[in-house]
Amino acid sequence: MQDTGRRLVVTAGGTLLAMTAFTAPLSIVPAVAADLGAGAVATSWILSSMSLGLAVALLPAGSFGDETGRRRVFVAGAVLLAAGSAACGLAPGPGLFVAGRIVEGIGAAAVIACGLALISHTVPAGPERLRAIGIWGACMGAGPAVGPLLGSVGEALSSWRWAYLVITVAAVALAAAGRSRLPESRSERHRGVDLVGAALLGIGLGCLLAALTQGRQGWTGPWVLGLATGALVFLAVFLGHQRRARSPMLELHLFRRPALVSATLAAFVTGATIIALMSFLSTVLERGLAHSAVAAAAILLSWSGTSVVAALLARRIPARVSGGARMATGLLVLAVGLLPIAVLTTATPLVQLILGLVVAGAGTGVVNATLGREAVASVPPTDAGAGSGINNTSRYVGAALGVTVATVIALPGGADAGGLVAGWNVATALGIGLAVLGAVAVLVLQSAETRLAVR
Repeated sequence: MQDTGRRLVVTAGGTLLAMTAFTAPLSIVPAVAADLGAGAVATSWILSSMSLGLAVALLPAGSFGDETGRRRVFVAGAVLLAAGSAACGLAPGPGLFVAGRIVEGIGAAAVIACGLALISHTVPAGPERLRAIGIWGACMGAGPAVGPLLGSVGEALSSWRWAYLVITVAAVALAAAGRSRLPESRSERHRGVDLVGAALLGIGLGCLLAALTQGRQGWTGPWVLGLATGALVFLAVFLGHQRRARSPMLELHLFRRPALVSATLAAFVTGATIIALMSFLSTVLERGLAHSAVAAAAILLSWSGTSVVAALLARRIPARVSGGARMATGLLVLAVGLLPIAVLTTATPLVQLILGLVVAGAGTGVVNATLGREAVASVPPTDAGAGSGINNTSRYVGAALGVTVATVIALPGGADAGGLVAGWNVATALGIGLAVLGAVAVLVLQSAETRLAVR
């Protein structure tokens, strides 16, 4: 029991650190961009580059962990996270910073995907595993609270670079703890590593997210059109390769399971709605509502802090309540919480904003805890890493798409404070609609899963 607790501290703590790194620059983008001399395009990449690394590497990392050893990939991910963070902290210009963020994303992908798979492997099924996955989900929600605070406080006291020094040291400690505390585990069914599939998927997703990032400055440029075309081609070739490969990285027949489709859809909707909107909210709070970076990070705590508590309490939901019902309810609660913050003005009272963030945080926490469970429960135990990778890949592809949509809507040609807030309201309204549609789709898929179980 004591060993299980220590392992949980390492695996869930790794997810907390990964999410901290992901959100660290959100409240300090103006300071980072100014210090690095970043223009509009480079600033977009400062925001999006870690999403690219995460989305590209999550599924391959989970698959490689299943095959070659989850602890090995987890530790390698922590080392990459440290290296990427060090590069960000030492970067003299935007190029090295963006490269460091991509490396951070690749490392974080390995930590998140293999950390959840290790929990599934080391913690017995039942209430104890539900508790462990609830803690993992709470750490997923806690990172967005810690990251902006770390970045803004470091910038206020001395320099934004201190945040990356802290993350570097913590990632080195995580690698050491993972090596000494975690047991090795891998899939019992050895299939080989699908390097061709990993390369095709990585290039395809990389082109897609690069097109979304570049497209914020205009959608008809040759680079954007070329990247979008490349994404379609490589992803189509990837799917064809997976159908023919002897040892595919992604077994497409798994998607015949409504439970996996449901969890994947819920993860995508979560990324495209709440993660994307909360990633952009700091900009609205600072530029639209005239809050300082530290104040903006503190306001975000009302969302992320509530999500942590809700994720920890989610294990008390009766076992008879299905995963689909939990995800749908969480998405609907999330949508209700977004309502008060979809009607902001430059004079909106803070209590209205915080009330909405608290309710949205409750829904987010339930969804985070449930997704962690469903990601591994909806696939065979031998594919736990791949299941985690599929789920989190869909989450961060959704987040990248959602941030792009929010940016395009809310920042039309450098809108003033009033225009920024008005654009935010439109983007949030779209997020509410997507969350409701996602909840309905999850319930439909849950019904299909139940019918299959009866047969």
